[in-house]
Amino acid sequence: MSSFLMSVYFNNMTKDELTNFTLTMKDSGDTIYFDNLDHYLVDKHSTGGVGDKVTVVLGPILSAVGMATTKLSGKGLGHTGGTIDKFESIRNFKFSTTKEELVEVASKTGVGLMGYSDNIVPLDKKIYALRDVTATVDSIPLIASSIMSKKLAIQSDLIILDVKVGDGAFMKTIEDARELSRRMVEIGNSVGRKTIAVLTNMEEPLGYNIGNANEIVEGIEALKGNWSDDLKEVVYEIVYLALKHKGEVKTYEEAAKKIDEVIANGRALELLRQFIELSGGDGEVVNNYELLPTPKSVLEVFSEEEGFVTKIKAEEIGKAAMVIGAGRATKEDEVDHAVGIELKKKVGDKVEKGEIIAEIYFNDEKNVQSSKAMVIDAYVIGQEKIENIKNILEVIE
Repeated sequence: MSSFLMSVYFNNMTKDELTNFTLTMKDSGDTIYFDNLDHYLVDKHSTGGVGDKVTVVLGPILSAVGMATTKLSGKGLGHTGGTIDKFESIRNFKFSTTKEELVEVASKTGVGLMGYSDNIVPLDKKIYALRDVTATVDSIPLIASSIMSKKLAIQSDLIILDVKVGDGAFMKTIEDARELSRRMVEIGNSVGRKTIAVLTNMEEPLGYNIGNANEIVEGIEALKGNWSDDLKEVVYEIVYLALKHKGEVKTYEEAAKKIDEVIANGRALELLRQFIELSGGDGEVVNNYELLPTPKSVLEVFSEEEGFVTKIKAEEIGKAAMVIGAGRATKEDEVDHAVGIELKKKVGDKVEKGEIIAEIYFNDEKNVQSSKAMVIDAYVIGQEKIENIKNILEVIE
């Protein structure tokens, strides 16, 4: 198997080879079908980034406009927590661990998120361990098959892949992101599962908060209509693509109007509250953020120069959050749900010398000065204002 992985790394795979390999992985374990779930099912997958709370916001919106989310979510390894870590910052919240639990929650709320199970695509886990020791982790066909085998193992009508590009993403260049997207779309479409990839910008963190509890708060605020521009742009684009492929809208403007409605009338927020309650958490958290874990201390970070924010190195911000406990350096590490970083300035903003650019929320002082140094290093201040930041870079179908 190690020899096979090395040969794939050096020689790539044809379309048929990649599709068959992906299906073999999928068939190595359980598959989940929803016989009685009468919804248009959307599985959104993100390749991971810094401050990526899209799933928190997207699920309730898709449900509110008449669809449902059915997806497997993981814990984070690296910069910040994964979707599971974010939701588990809500006391007593438990993700569905069986098909029956998933169907019950999804049928009532339209939001179906399940933690990864050892019974789903077990071959992927074994192969990944080998990829780790054979230096083949960054092989695009192996990444594509790993992601798509898990997508195909759970029923959906549409797979939307949010492929992050840039400093804080696994794919650093648009060329690599485009190639990965093309291979994943090829796999999905060749087995009859409509698949779309959206390439989105990860040159700066998404939104203002990086962490777990604080990202839940930012997600809830978005459902109340208080968005950061970049998060809103990504979520609206994904919902638009889902509505378009369901056949409900023809234009982005039609989709935006539907989303605006379910946010204005509180329907999307109410569905998030119901999802939290059916998952064992306290739904009142959508109105009372004190129910979430809170950090003991806050450290303000000040700008050392004046000008305009021309870049925020997303990976550096992710590491700054990880060293205070918001992410994991190893699989065994515990995440501290209360800690994180809040950005006070984004790319394009004017900043004065001595002005607050970020706040670090922490419980343990051990690494907080290192975190502060990383945040200062992450902010690049220039004299020219950056205009027209593109968050949706490309759509591949």
